[in-house]
Formats: sequence, C-alpha cells, structure tokens
Amino acid sequence: MSRAALANWRERHQNAFNFWIHLIGIPLALAGLGLLFFADWYWGVGAFVLGYFLQWVGHLVEGNDVGELIPIKRALGLPVVAVIPRPTPPPAPALPN
Repeated sequence: MSRAALANWRERHQNAFNFWIHLIGIPLALAGLGLLFFADWYWGVGAFVLGYFLQWVGHLVEGNDVGELIPIKRALGLPVVAVIPRPTPPPAPALPN
C-alpha cells in the first residue's frame, strides 16, 4: 500500500472505533475468502459477511460511506459522504505581555 493510499485510508477512518473494528473486520473478511476453498462453504461466507458487517458498523459510527459503495453512489447520482469533516479546535488564547 502506497503512502498516499494509506493516508487516504486513515483520513476515512479517523474514529478510533472505526479504525479498530476494521483491524478485525478486514482480516476476517479475507480469511473468509480463503475458507471458501479450504472449508465448508458456509464458514467462508459467514466469515466474509461478518468481517464486512463489522466494517459497515464502523463506517456507520464514523458517519461516512463504505468505500466500495462510493463509486456506485456516484454513478447513480446519489450523495456521497467520503470523509466526515472534523471541527478544528479553537485557537489557544493569547498570553498577556
């Protein structure tokens, strides 16, 4: 993964819950794909669906769209929320001279 791609990914996963749930969901979904070839099909499908569901919950908490749905929504002319703007903290008060 390039630095630009990683920076883009981190920008869309700023919420701590979303970030950590992805660290569980992504490997689980990938393991599910592998299980399709080496175990009964329902284990692979179950792991993939659960992993993807965890990622969806993370984006629901963060308030932005799941990355795979963004191109589909754009193609259909639907509104897209790729990144939730974070409020900037107020400036620190100036110290008296």
